[in-house]
This record gives sequence, structure tokens and C-alpha cells, in this order.
Amino acid sequence: MAAGQAQPAAGPEEPVGASDILSAVRAGLGTMSESQRRVGRLILDEPGWVVKANVEEIAARAGVSAPTIVRFARAAGCEGLRDLKLKLAGALALGAPFLHRSVRVGEAAADVVRNVTGSMTTVIAEWQRRLDPAELDRAAAAITRARRIDCLGTGATSHFLAQDLQARLFRLGLTANAFSDAHFQLVAAATLTSADVLVAISFVGRMPALLRAVEVGRARGATVIALTQAGTPLAGLGHIVLPMDVPSDATMLVGTDAYVVQLIAIEVLMILVGLRQGPGLIARMNDLQHVLNSYGVDREDPSVLHAGWRQMLETGDGGPGTG
Repeated sequence: MAAGQAQPAAGPEEPVGASDILSAVRAGLGTMSESQRRVGRLILDEPGWVVKANVEEIAARAGVSAPTIVRFARAAGCEGLRDLKLKLAGALALGAPFLHRSVRVGEAAADVVRNVTGSMTTVIAEWQRRLDPAELDRAAAAITRARRIDCLGTGATSHFLAQDLQARLFRLGLTANAFSDAHFQLVAAATLTSADVLVAISFVGRMPALLRAVEVGRARGATVIALTQAGTPLAGLGHIVLPMDVPSDATMLVGTDAYVVQLIAIEVLMILVGLRQGPGLIARMNDLQHVLNSYGVDREDPSVLHAGWRQMLETGDGGPGTG
């Protein structure tokens, strides 16, 4: 082999069967080239689509050349792309797709833990690669200078995320609200101005009531930040879009992958907002921590809780403190 030429990815010494193909692909990611890793991640994330797609479609989706697909198939222990697709189809038939795309029938607990966490790690890495940090910076800047931030979420997961975002903004000393009720979302949107920010959270991105509220808020001049999948109607309404594109879940409309990446996006966004507030934030957070340590009841030290109960008993009906 000529000097400087890339080494081929190490593949299995023997051909793999249908039941082992996904495990072989996952295990081989660490030894593959970057282009082959992209193919491997695509296969692990969307095996059903890969089975139906042709080599040109797979290459385009993975962002590699067609010969790379063939080389990957051989590195994975297959004779070629056709053999790889047949084994993938067999693996899906043997699998447990209504539990998790990475779990196969008969796997032990250790296998399930490894496969599920490995799949999540792959999803997060791919999502990070696609995310534009500049959009996060734009979102943080808009939130920092906003007069008011309204967080809208429709559905169980989006509602929780909207409340979580509002709580984080509130702790940073910003004026923020969270609404999940369609009526209150409309009322809130109608009172927004060009000085405000509307953060709309919906992985699905197609909820009619939420879209209507976002349209109203946008018409009032508010800056719309959308946490959703790219290409959805909600993404089309956003001035700033933080795309949450992850593989679909077998059992839930908004699966664990989508939930986790949205949480991470909110975490990173809040850190960026906090950094923009400068040294004053440190003083406020120290003061907040002091108050919680002094008066909070959710502490390891039970004395605060006991003191609260003691005070209630002493001042209650019939207690020593009653007159």
C-alpha cells in the first residue's frame, strides 16, 4: 500500500449473520474512517430505510460516495451492499422494533444496556454535528435582550420542556412564562410585542393550536425561536430554528432520543444566556443559593424541615403560640 494512503476499516474476520449485523456495525464504528462511520450511523439510525434505498440514495443521505457504501458493506462482514441489505432485513425481522430499534429478541440485560446507551450516544453525536452553534448564539442573544419570554409547549413532553425552560429563565432573573393551554397560548401571543421572544417547543412541529399561537405572536413582532424538526410547519415560522432531528421512535411519537436532545439544547441555551449576563449573574446566583441553603426544605440537613414543623405545631390551634 502506498505511503499516506488511508488504511481500510477493520472488519470482522468471518462473515456475520443477520442476527449479528447491527451489533457488528456498532462494534466496528470505532475502527472505521469518518466517511464509513457516517454510513454506519445511518444504518443504525434508519435500518428500515437503508433496506429499501438504492446505493445512490444511501450515499447521498450519508454524504459519501457510492464506492464507500460498498467498502463499508465488506468491512461489516458482507459480500456487498445486496448482502448487507438482506442481513439488515433479516435483523429487523428478528428484532424487537416495538421496544427499541437497537434491541433484538433474546438479548440479555447487559446487551440491552450497551445497545440502548450506544444508540443514544450515536444519536447525540450526530445531532451535535448537525447543530449550528451560531443559531444557539442568536437565540441566546434574543432571549437576553427580551422584555419577556413566553415558552409554549403542547403535549406531555413539550409542556414539561416549556416549564423547565421557564424555570431556568426565571432563576436567571428574566421575565418568563410557560403556557400549554391553547387558550392561554393565544392570549399570551396576542400581548407580545417586538421587544419579546416566543419560544415554541414541539418535536412534531405540526400541532394546529400551537402553530396558530406562533403565527399570532410573530404577527405582533415577537422573535420566534423554534425547537422542532427541520422542515416542519413550526420550523417555517421560526426566526431562529434549533433543529431536533433524531431517528423516529418505535413506540412513542416523541421518543427518548428527541426528549434528550431537547433537554441538552435547553441546557446549552441557558448556559449561553447566563454567560451573556456577565459578573452580575454570579452575585445573584450566590444570593439565590444562600436563600435556598438557609430556608429550603429539600436539603440533606433535616434541621430546617424539623424547625418548620416545630414552628407550625407551636403556633397551631391549641398550641403554645395561640392566644
